[in-house]
Amino acid sequence: MLGERAPKELPEHDKWAAVAMLLRDTEAGPELLFIRRAEQPSDPWSGHMAFPGGRQQSEDASLLDTAIRETHEEVGLDLAIGANQIGQLDDLQAIARGKPQETVIRPFVFEVHREFPLRVDDREVAEALWTPLLPLYRGEVDTVRPYEWHGTHIDFPAYDVDGRLVWGLTYQMLRSFFRILG
Repeated sequence: MLGERAPKELPEHDKWAAVAMLLRDTEAGPELLFIRRAEQPSDPWSGHMAFPGGRQQSEDASLLDTAIRETHEEVGLDLAIGANQIGQLDDLQAIARGKPQETVIRPFVFEVHREFPLRVDDREVAEALWTPLLPLYRGEVDTVRPYEWHGTHIDFPAYDVDGRLVWGLTYQMLRSFFRILG
Protein backbone atom coordinates (compact mmCIF):
# COMPACT_ATOMS: atom_id res chain seq x y z
CA MET A 1 0.00 0.00 0.00
CA LEU A 2 1.21 3.50 -0.83
CA GLY A 3 3.04 5.09 2.11
CA GLU A 4 1.95 2.21 4.39
CA ARG A 5 3.08 2.55 7.97
CA ALA A 6 2.60 0.51 11.10
CA PRO A 7 0.03 2.05 13.47
CA LYS A 8 1.70 4.31 15.99
CA GLU A 9 0.83 6.61 18.80
CA LEU A 10 0.25 10.19 17.76
CA PRO A 11 3.11 12.47 18.77
CA GLU A 12 2.20 15.20 21.22
CA HIS A 13 0.52 18.11 19.44
CA ASP A 14 -2.33 20.25 20.61
CA LYS A 15 -4.36 19.68 17.47
CA TRP A 16 -4.55 17.11 14.70
CA ALA A 17 -6.35 17.23 11.38
CA ALA A 18 -6.71 14.84 8.46
CA VAL A 19 -7.47 15.25 4.78
CA ALA A 20 -8.49 12.84 2.03
CA MET A 21 -6.72 12.95 -1.33
CA LEU A 22 -9.31 11.31 -3.57
CA LEU A 23 -8.36 9.71 -6.88
CA ARG A 24 -10.60 8.12 -9.47
CA ASP A 25 -9.96 6.47 -12.80
CA THR A 26 -11.86 7.74 -15.84
CA GLU A 27 -11.72 7.02 -19.55
CA ALA A 28 -9.71 10.23 -19.94
CA GLY A 29 -7.24 9.19 -17.21
CA PRO A 30 -6.90 9.58 -13.44
CA GLU A 31 -8.57 12.51 -11.72
CA LEU A 32 -8.13 14.16 -8.35
CA LEU A 33 -10.81 15.90 -6.26
CA PHE A 34 -10.17 19.43 -5.01
CA ILE A 35 -12.41 21.62 -2.92
CA ARG A 36 -12.29 25.39 -2.65
CA ARG A 37 -12.85 26.33 0.96
CA ALA A 38 -15.72 28.66 1.73
CA GLU A 39 -14.87 32.28 2.53
CA GLN A 40 -14.78 32.62 6.33
CA PRO A 41 -13.11 35.56 8.10
CA SER A 42 -11.93 33.29 10.94
CA ASP A 43 -10.38 30.68 8.59
CA PRO A 44 -6.73 31.38 7.71
CA TRP A 45 -7.13 29.13 4.63
CA SER A 46 -10.37 30.78 3.55
CA GLY A 47 -10.96 30.44 -0.19
CA HIS A 48 -7.95 28.15 -0.72
CA MET A 49 -7.94 25.05 -2.88
CA ALA A 50 -7.61 21.98 -0.67
CA PHE A 51 -8.57 18.38 -0.09
CA PRO A 52 -11.64 17.50 1.97
CA GLY A 53 -10.74 17.28 5.63
CA GLY A 54 -10.59 19.01 8.95
CA ARG A 55 -9.76 18.80 12.62
CA GLN A 56 -9.97 15.63 14.62
CA GLN A 57 -12.92 15.54 17.01
CA SER A 58 -13.25 13.60 20.24
CA GLU A 59 -15.66 11.09 18.65
CA ASP A 60 -13.13 10.19 15.92
CA ALA A 61 -11.42 6.91 16.82
CA SER A 62 -8.47 7.74 14.55
CA LEU A 63 -7.23 10.30 12.06
CA LEU A 64 -8.44 8.00 9.29
CA ASP A 65 -11.93 8.30 10.81
CA THR A 66 -11.49 12.08 10.79
CA ALA A 67 -10.68 12.09 7.05
CA ILE A 68 -13.66 9.84 6.31
CA ARG A 69 -16.08 11.89 8.44
CA GLU A 70 -14.92 15.24 7.08
CA THR A 71 -15.13 14.03 3.46
CA HIS A 72 -18.70 12.89 4.01
CA GLU A 73 -19.63 16.19 5.69
CA GLU A 74 -17.98 18.41 3.09
CA VAL A 75 -18.74 16.70 -0.23
CA GLY A 76 -21.16 13.86 0.57
CA LEU A 77 -18.82 10.98 -0.34
CA ASP A 78 -19.01 7.98 1.99
CA LEU A 79 -15.47 6.66 1.71
CA ALA A 80 -16.29 3.65 3.88
CA ILE A 81 -18.41 2.19 1.06
CA GLY A 82 -17.23 4.02 -2.04
CA ALA A 83 -13.44 4.01 -1.84
CA ASN A 84 -10.35 2.09 -0.79
CA GLN A 85 -7.60 3.67 1.25
CA ILE A 86 -4.39 3.15 -0.70
CA GLY A 87 -2.00 4.91 1.65
CA GLN A 88 -1.06 7.94 3.63
CA LEU A 89 1.47 10.70 3.19
CA ASP A 90 3.82 12.28 5.71
CA ASP A 91 2.34 14.49 8.40
CA LEU A 92 2.62 18.23 7.77
CA GLN A 93 2.81 21.08 10.25
CA ALA A 94 0.09 23.56 9.36
CA ILE A 95 1.26 27.04 8.38
CA ALA A 96 -1.04 30.02 8.11
CA ARG A 97 -0.09 33.56 7.11
CA GLY A 98 3.58 32.59 7.26
CA LYS A 99 3.47 31.21 10.81
CA PRO A 100 3.56 27.58 12.00
CA GLN A 101 0.31 26.55 13.67
CA GLU A 102 -0.35 24.06 16.47
CA THR A 103 -2.19 21.80 14.04
CA VAL A 104 -0.53 18.84 12.34
CA ILE A 105 -2.23 17.39 9.25
CA ARG A 106 -2.19 13.76 8.16
CA PRO A 107 -3.08 13.21 4.47
CA PHE A 108 -4.71 9.90 3.47
CA VAL A 109 -4.95 8.73 -0.14
CA PHE A 110 -8.07 6.97 -1.43
CA GLU A 111 -9.12 5.43 -4.71
CA VAL A 112 -12.80 6.16 -5.33
CA HIS A 113 -14.34 3.14 -7.06
CA ARG A 114 -17.98 4.21 -7.30
CA GLU A 115 -19.64 7.12 -9.04
CA PHE A 116 -21.03 9.56 -6.48
CA PRO A 117 -22.82 12.85 -6.99
CA LEU A 118 -21.00 15.52 -5.00
CA ARG A 119 -23.13 17.21 -2.34
CA VAL A 120 -21.18 20.26 -1.21
CA ASP A 121 -21.80 21.71 2.25
CA ASP A 122 -21.69 25.40 1.28
CA ARG A 123 -20.93 26.44 4.87
CA GLU A 124 -17.49 24.85 4.50
CA VAL A 125 -16.94 24.37 0.77
CA ALA A 126 -17.48 26.91 -2.02
CA GLU A 127 -16.99 24.32 -4.78
CA ALA A 128 -15.69 20.84 -5.47
CA LEU A 129 -14.19 19.73 -8.75
CA TRP A 130 -12.53 16.70 -10.27
CA THR A 131 -9.41 17.62 -12.24
CA PRO A 132 -7.03 15.56 -14.40
CA LEU A 133 -4.04 14.33 -12.40
CA LEU A 134 -1.48 13.91 -15.17
CA PRO A 135 -1.06 17.62 -16.09
CA LEU A 136 -0.15 18.31 -12.44
CA TYR A 137 2.22 15.34 -12.28
CA ARG A 138 3.94 16.25 -15.56
CA GLY A 139 4.37 19.91 -14.58
CA GLU A 140 2.11 21.19 -17.35
CA VAL A 141 0.17 23.49 -15.02
CA ASP A 142 3.06 24.69 -12.84
CA THR A 143 2.91 28.35 -11.88
CA VAL A 144 3.65 30.59 -8.90
CA ARG A 145 1.50 32.29 -6.31
CA PRO A 146 2.82 35.77 -5.50
CA TYR A 147 2.80 36.50 -1.77
CA GLU A 148 3.84 39.48 0.34
CA TRP A 149 5.26 38.63 3.75
CA HIS A 150 6.61 41.37 6.01
CA GLY A 151 7.36 43.56 3.02
CA THR A 152 9.12 40.80 1.08
CA HIS A 153 7.78 39.46 -2.21
CA ILE A 154 7.80 35.65 -2.43
CA ASP A 155 6.73 33.51 -5.38
CA PHE A 156 5.41 30.24 -3.98
CA PRO A 157 5.27 27.25 -6.32
CA ALA A 158 1.71 26.37 -7.30
CA TYR A 159 -0.49 24.60 -9.81
CA ASP A 160 -3.02 26.42 -11.98
CA VAL A 161 -6.19 24.31 -12.02
CA ASP A 162 -8.52 26.08 -14.43
CA GLY A 163 -7.61 29.50 -12.99
CA ARG A 164 -7.60 28.29 -9.36
CA LEU A 165 -4.24 28.27 -7.59
CA VAL A 166 -3.28 25.17 -5.64
CA TRP A 167 -0.40 26.13 -3.37
CA GLY A 168 0.83 25.89 0.22
CA LEU A 169 -0.03 22.76 2.19
CA THR A 170 -2.07 21.17 -0.61
CA TYR A 171 0.79 21.74 -3.06
CA GLN A 172 3.21 20.14 -0.58
CA MET A 173 0.95 17.10 -0.22
CA LEU A 174 0.78 16.69 -3.99
CA ARG A 175 4.56 16.99 -4.34
CA SER A 176 4.99 14.31 -1.68
CA PHE A 177 2.54 12.07 -3.55
CA PHE A 178 4.34 12.64 -6.87
CA ARG A 179 7.72 11.77 -5.31
CA ILE A 180 6.25 8.41 -4.26
CA LEU A 181 4.91 7.83 -7.78
CA GLY A 182 8.43 8.40 -9.12
